[in-house]
Amino acid sequence: MTSETPMELSQTLTLKNLAPGHSAVIVGYAECERPYRARLLAMGLTTETVITVVTRAPFGDPIEVRVRGYNLSLRAGEAAALILREIS
Repeated sequence: MTSETPMELSQTLTLKNLAPGHSAVIVGYAECERPYRARLLAMGLTTETVITVVTRAPFGDPIEVRVRGYNLSLRAGEAAALILREIS
């Protein structure tokens, strides 16, 4: 879970709510098992990192994102573990 206050959490979203071309900052992670979170961190998906949706597959899975200068495809389950705050 994150250290965000309830008001800050109410302004958050997940990758499924972010349209292609839009960017967000990772503010935390949904509750998940520790090895799974470690895998997300190993892929560079750390807090305060900017992530941009590049495209989605026709049925929404996987989602291609740009993070830290490279493109990464995430399955819907992986993407759901990220808690984001949209930036303009």
